[in-house]
Amino acid sequence: MAVRPPDETEVAALASSWGMHPDEAQVAAYTPLVAAFLTSYDAVEELYAGVAPQPPADRSGTRPDDADNPLGAWYVRTEVRGAADGPLAGRTVAVKDNVAVAGVPMTNGSHTVEGFVPARDATVVTRLLDAGATVTGKSVCEDLCFSGGSHTSVSGPVRNPWDPTRTTGGSSSGSAALVAAGEVDLALGGDQGGSIRMPAAFCGIVGHKPTHGLVPYTGAFPIETTLDHLGPMTRTVADAAAVLDVLAGRDGEDPRQPADLAPDACAAALGGDVAGLRVGVVAQGFGWAELSEDGVDDTVRAAARRLGELGIEVVDVDLPWHRHALHVWNVIATDGATVQMIEGNGYGHNWEGRYDPELVAHYGRRRRETADRWSPTVTAVALTGRWSREREQGRHYAMAQNLAAEVRRHYDEALADVDLLVMPTVPMVARPIPAPDDPLEVRVARGLEMIVNCAPFDVSGHPATSVPAGLSEGLPVGMMLVGRRFADATCLRVAHAFEQLVGGFPSPPAR
Repeated sequence: MAVRPPDETEVAALASSWGMHPDEAQVAAYTPLVAAFLTSYDAVEELYAGVAPQPPADRSGTRPDDADNPLGAWYVRTEVRGAADGPLAGRTVAVKDNVAVAGVPMTNGSHTVEGFVPARDATVVTRLLDAGATVTGKSVCEDLCFSGGSHTSVSGPVRNPWDPTRTTGGSSSGSAALVAAGEVDLALGGDQGGSIRMPAAFCGIVGHKPTHGLVPYTGAFPIETTLDHLGPMTRTVADAAAVLDVLAGRDGEDPRQPADLAPDACAAALGGDVAGLRVGVVAQGFGWAELSEDGVDDTVRAAARRLGELGIEVVDVDLPWHRHALHVWNVIATDGATVQMIEGNGYGHNWEGRYDPELVAHYGRRRRETADRWSPTVTAVALTGRWSREREQGRHYAMAQNLAAEVRRHYDEALADVDLLVMPTVPMVARPIPAPDDPLEVRVARGLEMIVNCAPFDVSGHPATSVPAGLSEGLPVGMMLVGRRFADATCLRVAHAFEQLVGGFPSPPAR
């Protein structure tokens, strides 16, 4: 469709929006110049039409009935079979609904994406299918993935299998619930502020956020390029390692990935001797005012002490920058999401990689029509980010990105002395799902209060594994193991050893 050029009145309005004040003669001169520039836009659209992918005709997805979706965790059901053999042959997988499965509806938890059908699989989906997995559906995620609770999705709340009145955590809410309930063998999650690890902790499963860039993000809906991660959510560490081995590696289309990336074999590392490793219990990961629960802190400290039974040396670590890092994340996530995810229609500009023009166009139209229906967490980010951009010119984002190197340096220095850092994944057990008519402040708090320990490692890019540490008040508690960048195998090796030590992780009670 040809781009309509602006007339003189519209050119004058455009100039005014930039703070310009051209006279009538200048407006008359610029109008045909703009029209001439736009002829290249028409040419690019024609050229792209010759190479644009088409969705496969043999795929579809259907919304399940409430009776078949008691936890509200499925967005759509489908069946896309992978290769006949491979390391994941016969395994079923739920794909978080911010990740493209060609021919299957995708909503990213939001009215703003609702109605979109991708034409091409995300790289991670292609790799899962090539490894023999069967995609059995898209799991619900939170509105534009900007919530650590499970009450913001357009499709309704996702309920925790341990107690259906409580949150699963987010934003990979459906993935966590489906794995914990045993409805799928494996799930794919995404993590920009803890969205793999937090629901894993609340639901008592394993969630691994890989090192930034280890797993290609191509074909997943971005929030902020420097924070975007995809990774596995599973019932066992062995499954997480097997999935990570399938997902990891360059795809040549994601600039988040280093050119010399050479992933370790994680599954092969499991069962290796962990004696002699050193683990640092980070003091600042405990005792968050008005957030941390004694039962959670005590359970994680007890789990960390048990690592000593494996011959691991457990020491205390003082790391003040862990608290500072949360502020750095807040600015990057708020300004970054505003510019890239909201104003940039998901993809933004200025990076080399594979874009999805159809999704950009669909989302760009819809966000102008549905902004009043955004969740409170997305709205708060959009308002704050726009204010920052207009009044402060983005200077705090620039500061925060410079400080990200400082955050990384402090964690690297701590990890030069120990092999892993340990702390609670989230400072509390799963809280009740807020009601739609609860005060806005409560709904926002239930969406963001749990991010404090997870979000810093999205800034630093270090790998982090959440494993069940035990129960508090009858609900799961997560222990997070954080490793050196690209030492994902060490996180998983120690997590696996802990799993074997405690005799496996508990499942939700039958209901």
